[in-house]
Amino acid sequence: MSDKEKFSPLDVKKEALEAEERIRPYILETPLEYSRYLSQIGNCHVFLKLENTQKTGSFKFRGAANMMLSLTKEEIERGVLTSSTGNHGAAFAEILEILGYKGTIYLPENATKAKVDVLRSYDVQLEFYGMDTVVTENFVRETAAKTNRIFIPPYNHPKIIGGQATIALELKRQLDKLDAVLVPVGGGGLASGIAGYLKSGNSDNEIEIIGCQPEHSPVMFESVKAGRIIEMESKPTLSDGTTGGIEAGSITFDICRQTVDDYILISEQEIAGAIQLVLEQHYMVIEGAAALSVASFIKVKERFRNKNVILIITGKRITLDKLKKIICK
Repeated sequence: MSDKEKFSPLDVKKEALEAEERIRPYILETPLEYSRYLSQIGNCHVFLKLENTQKTGSFKFRGAANMMLSLTKEEIERGVLTSSTGNHGAAFAEILEILGYKGTIYLPENATKAKVDVLRSYDVQLEFYGMDTVVTENFVRETAAKTNRIFIPPYNHPKIIGGQATIALELKRQLDKLDAVLVPVGGGGLASGIAGYLKSGNSDNEIEIIGCQPEHSPVMFESVKAGRIIEMESKPTLSDGTTGGIEAGSITFDICRQTVDDYILISEQEIAGAIQLVLEQHYMVIEGAAALSVASFIKVKERFRNKNVILIITGKRITLDKLKKIICK
């Protein structure tokens, strides 16, 4: 079997359509907001897909809801676990609360206080293990297997990818013509869903999908370049939602390698500048990972002249201390 046959875009489309039917009553169709400022500086038409307005303040609710709703009552009652730096954990906790169940969330010991505080407001058990998302995920996956419970992964599962892909379905409804979509990338669940769905039809293959990563944690970019998932040290970054490694054997790697056309790496200064720009021009607070798409557009805006460009704004959680340092420089 060739690499391209392992998990084809058609599979993502199928997962997306099933997810759309399964989770539509539970999720919000997030706005597609026109950015006059970015459109003017790029001589194009720029739209922000505001996943920061999704339930729990992040796109992660889509994937968590889709996987949870695909489980039987017996499976959920047997016990569900997840690992998260925050946004996936909040999504996991929210859908559990909606469905009336309980579960356990494992976080890296260096998870940001703002995101941990949100999780403490839910009726879920919190545990801490490791200093990297991959280490935490591996531990929780092993724990779930040993105790016969269900692990709800942050990105590496068809149901998670299918849930995130419902963003692409909304984009197709909201805008007649998509030329380029800029997507923040960490483990690749969001990019796999959006790119896998949008590249699934012959007429859509000309849509350019661009992955956006911080220079301090370009794991997917370096892995795609190497042709295999690599291990590398991530430095601290404002884009904490995309930092860390990729799980060995993750299905997102092959999907991203096949369907993401290009990658742009962003400096910490550029991330900070994009956060401030969105605050000033759109009166919105966004987190570092969400700023990657904005910063990437600004960095290479000349290539988008006269095109319709979508910037995925992934989430809104950022600590007040971080925000103060950015806007007070």
